[in-house]
Amino acid sequence: MAPLLAVAAVSLAVLGFAAPALALKPTGEFANFGECPLGNPSVNQCIYGQTTSGQFSIGSTEVPITKPITLQGGLIFVEEPRSETFVDAKTPANTLSKTPQNVPGGLLKIVAPLGWPEILQIIFNEFISKGITGVNETTELVGTPTLNRLALLFGSGTAVDLPTRVHLENSFLGNNCYIGSAAHPVNVELTTGTTSPPEPNLPIKGSVGEVEGKHEGELIIIKKNSLVNNSFSAPVAEGCGSQILFGLFTGIIDSAVDSEIGLPSAAGHNTAILNGSLENATSKAVKESEK
Repeated sequence: MAPLLAVAAVSLAVLGFAAPALALKPTGEFANFGECPLGNPSVNQCIYGQTTSGQFSIGSTEVPITKPITLQGGLIFVEEPRSETFVDAKTPANTLSKTPQNVPGGLLKIVAPLGWPEILQIIFNEFISKGITGVNETTELVGTPTLNRLALLFGSGTAVDLPTRVHLENSFLGNNCYIGSAAHPVNVELTTGTTSPPEPNLPIKGSVGEVEGKHEGELIIIKKNSLVNNSFSAPVAEGCGSQILFGLFTGIIDSAVDSEIGLPSAAGHNTAILNGSLENATSKAVKESEK
């Protein structure tokens, strides 16, 4: 029987039924870099950042950041001439986490039903009577970020550039209500230095934070970092309420959202403050930590 069992085992392996090898993962102080795109041989740096507090304000609507937002991926760093090219995370959808933040005031703050067609007022009032007023705002990427580590460390120029759109969601607004798009992004150029916005905004200052090097410089951890920008603009909302009556009133609801938020919102009327931490490791050290 033993020879027969051995032959059967070999046959199963040949046919592809052998147990798959377990994927290796970074460990220890490099555990956060599991989404670093190490499959790209040109990637020589790994990035992991978390925003844990701050605010994202467009027009008259200020949304505090109360749930962590994660930015992760890799860098192709070339010394001469110096360049840094950001590469999306191993799972591209995880490059910037889609973390919903609660909009203070909810639906009553965002949409004003006065002057709407009667049938739309009835639908809206039905949602209100059921207590469905909360609205979530999610900042989503519509392009590849850029990262300049020298600008980040020295507080000069753009450290992180995020091409984004703002997703507004609840049962009334539906799943397709956006401020910004790939064609017209909300482009947030963040700095650890001091901004120079147009009026009425005043300059605000970011912070590099506390920098710590570990593993002979193979791992850099920055804590209490603050990235800021109050010079970006935001376009009008689109697609709001598209699920109501086959989208017949989408334009009206878009206009109501624009009116309440103040869209389009020119530079000088918007603010982003992202407080958190950033970790940067060499891809070599991350690979060596894998188990």
